Amino acid sequence: MSQLTANQREKLIADLRLVVSDAESLLKLTAEEIGESAIGLRNRLQERLSEAKTNVVDMQASARERAARATRATDEYAHEHPWQSMAVGAVIGVLIGALLTRGLDDLD
Repeated sequence: MSQLTANQREKLIADLRLVVSDAESLLKLTAEEIGESAIGLRNRLQERLSEAKTNVVDMQASARERAARATRATDEYAHEHPWQSMAVGAVIGVLIGALLTRGLDDLD
């Protein structure tokens, strides 16, 4: 999981929430099924849904904590090395400007 990008993690969390929501809706629709196998299946599905919800919440908390740590580390670095931080920002700005200019030239 650590190999996933932030966007991939957010998409995975959103997809898991959607699956959980759909499964809960399915459980509500089949609540009137009476057979013992249906009851056992519903109970197992409810347990798994509960586990999935817990996992999604844990993943979100973990992602938030990592983002907060990265933000703090970046802030500390910028305060400890202001000139290097400004140089990196300037280089990134020049690169973005060059890419945008190049992209606009390609449109002509």
